[in-house]
Amino acid sequence: MTGGDQMAWPFFDQRHREMASALARWTRDHIRDGHDGEPAHVDQACRRLVRQLGEAGWLAHAIGGRAYGGSSDAIDVRAVCLIRESLARRSGLADFAFAMQGLGSGAITLFGSEAQKRRYLPRVAAGSAIAAFALSEPEAGSDVAALECRARADGDGYILDGGKTWISNGGIADFYVLFARTGEAPGAKGVTAFLIDADSPGLACAERIEVMAPHPLARLTLTECRVAAGQRLGEPGQGFKIAMATLDTFRISVAAAAVGFARRALHAALGRVTSRRMFGQTLGDFQLTQARLAEMATGIDAAALLTYRAAWLRDLGRRVTVEAAMAKMAATETAQRVIDAAVQMHGGLGVVRDQPVERLYREIRPLRIYEGATEVQQLIIGRGIIQAFHDDEALGG
Repeated sequence: MTGGDQMAWPFFDQRHREMASALARWTRDHIRDGHDGEPAHVDQACRRLVRQLGEAGWLAHAIGGRAYGGSSDAIDVRAVCLIRESLARRSGLADFAFAMQGLGSGAITLFGSEAQKRRYLPRVAAGSAIAAFALSEPEAGSDVAALECRARADGDGYILDGGKTWISNGGIADFYVLFARTGEAPGAKGVTAFLIDADSPGLACAERIEVMAPHPLARLTLTECRVAAGQRLGEPGQGFKIAMATLDTFRISVAAAAVGFARRALHAALGRVTSRRMFGQTLGDFQLTQARLAEMATGIDAAALLTYRAAWLRDLGRRVTVEAAMAKMAATETAQRVIDAAVQMHGGLGVVRDQPVERLYREIRPLRIYEGATEVQQLIIGRGIIQAFHDDEALGG
């Protein structure tokens, strides 16, 4: 099956190859397919998965800094991507549990003070604290400049008022990296990041949101929520920079999860078409089926190459805003097509609740929206290549 020689690609070091082998064994032995769909069961399952991932040492790859429980001094994006791809092949919720520990604490790794890192990161790595990233609002998703949640300086701290929505791990998180308007400048330049503990007075989970691929998701409200100055993350007005740097790091891993979902769908499709008999032959004997399989396999490898190119460049310290957007867009859109084709090949069985391809169909759809919808990625790529053209022309190219 496609991807069998992926670890031979030059993007990876020997440590990645060893990790991938160990990870494949661990996921086979410890992560079961699917999960209970009821909200209470999802919460319980998510907490259990975070503990499992922490105890097994996989969450150490989601943070940076050996002194704080990380597997390396900086976040190894290729390792994060390999873990997400492997987990996604087994369970969308396991992938979610790992990803949110990274996204929810990534800003602390990148911008946190020594005290903040020591307080939060070891617990994230151990799986004893659940992290969340609280950026989106009802009228501000991809447009960070439209944030309305406000934080005003008050004595030796800040008071926050407003709301957040679409917050993954909302309601079960132990702390939130939350972004609010402090007004140092207009638009995105007047946003600051804060670390808000879940038990802070004035912070409430106002509503749980149920979505097609069940995972903890909620709307939060902040009413006269006081935080100490030491809970500010980075400098005042630096919130947009913090949010974008965090998303640039972890957006690539969304592409890796999509690759994992797509590989699982192709595997299921191959199992189906090589065993399902129609008109005296297997479904896989039809040229039409073979042509569709060829498209699926080629698309998956193309998406994987874009994903691990971006991760490799990020690990080299390169700015990868455009490359990450290309990977996220290509991988999620490709995975949607691959999974849809796999459902079609399963016929009626493909739309039966909790069949593997039916679960994948629900799991992949949100990936085309969160951490920047496909249309946003197109804007990022378009603007990026236009700017590159102007830069090249200015240099006489």
